[in-house]
Amino acid sequence: MARKRKGARRARALASSLPAPPPAFAVPDDVLRFLLERLSPAELVRAALVCRGWQRVASYLAAARPPPHLGYIFHPWDTPPPPPIEETSRGNYPAVFVPVDAAAPRLSLHFAAADAYRGFGIYEVHHGLVLLLLFSRPEALVPRILVRDPASRRRALLPSPPRDAVPDDKWRRDRKVIGVAVLSRAHPSRLSFEAVCLTIDAARPRAWVASVRDGACTWRALPRSRNVKINFDPKWFEHRCVHAAGDIYWHICNSGRALKLDPRTLEFSFLLAPAQLGDSYAKYRIGETPEDGSLCIGSAEDEEFQLWVREEADHSDNGWMMVRRVSLHSVYNSVPRLPMDSVSRLISTWLSDIDAGRTGKVFIKMQGYGRYSFHMETHKLERLETDDGKEYGIPIYAYCLAWPPAFLAPKDVDGLSGDFRDLLSSSLLLCF
Repeated sequence: MARKRKGARRARALASSLPAPPPAFAVPDDVLRFLLERLSPAELVRAALVCRGWQRVASYLAAARPPPHLGYIFHPWDTPPPPPIEETSRGNYPAVFVPVDAAAPRLSLHFAAADAYRGFGIYEVHHGLVLLLLFSRPEALVPRILVRDPASRRRALLPSPPRDAVPDDKWRRDRKVIGVAVLSRAHPSRLSFEAVCLTIDAARPRAWVASVRDGACTWRALPRSRNVKINFDPKWFEHRCVHAAGDIYWHICNSGRALKLDPRTLEFSFLLAPAQLGDSYAKYRIGETPEDGSLCIGSAEDEEFQLWVREEADHSDNGWMMVRRVSLHSVYNSVPRLPMDSVSRLISTWLSDIDAGRTGKVFIKMQGYGRYSFHMETHKLERLETDDGKEYGIPIYAYCLAWPPAFLAPKDVDGLSGDFRDLLSSSLLLCF
């Protein structure tokens, strides 16, 4: 017993004689950056709370990372019969969330009364927000927008713009509402964001901007675009938008161009697709490359997948360069009951989305034979269906956490407010 006490005293004496370990902020920034950039999002959030030096480096790394991809939100569909078919009801099933893997959190849109949710469809998912509109609504009225944040379980029903938002509104009767989009989000822990509603007023696009601060909404109507004229029936616009490389796009059916909105200037313009696609009325999709988020266009026509990236050069095609070309013939042969002749396959199959989660996958619709994901590198084809046998609806919205979390850049890490602490807890859980 005496020997144990003597050994403990020697150990304490030895520990007191050793120099104190250097503080965490003494690690050089380049070494710290090398270590922290290998952390998962949840680990990076924890590292930011060690001290101010770690918080500064973690904030820099978080800003350069794509947001954590948690899963997909979509309206399930009953698999329709193969062509030729007449247009049938798709069922309008409530939207569901499917996590990317078993370890991802299982979010839900059903955190309000069922009656309040019924009849709404998803039109936009961006910055951690989900924007829904009524399936049945007057075409000429700027609609009320239901906004939900599945991560924080916050919600708001935005009012329609006031009738005097546009003085002497002579376009009211002929106005066509195309869709809605999230422009920006000021604070991931609150419902503070800006959204835009796109309308066509007498052949000119107009942006209606809703500014929301903690649920309080104000609207402003911008003048009609002078640079862009819509010389076709607005019904050919797809109602959903695509966020890619910092801009917002609306596809136009059977067209070689897409409508582009710059969220910084709110200016409209047209983006031409490669002539090889647009001049032949091939169905193409705008998206981002999985490697660096560059603007790209994908197509899956004539049993061949093509990927084009934006590159202004003398030998480019309308400013596009083809960087990938993959035959889909053998891939399609693995789909049960899919017709073998090329004409039937051309009618039955098309590219519906480039995965906004930047997983390297694209989504292919096979009318009557299901919905599939195709990996551009591995060429692996996987069936997308729910547990009850329904297929993933169009579009499949990638749900990403609002990123970076606001608490990664506070002025005083040691003095985090209660709101920041609550947000920290929820963000850590969602990052796993």
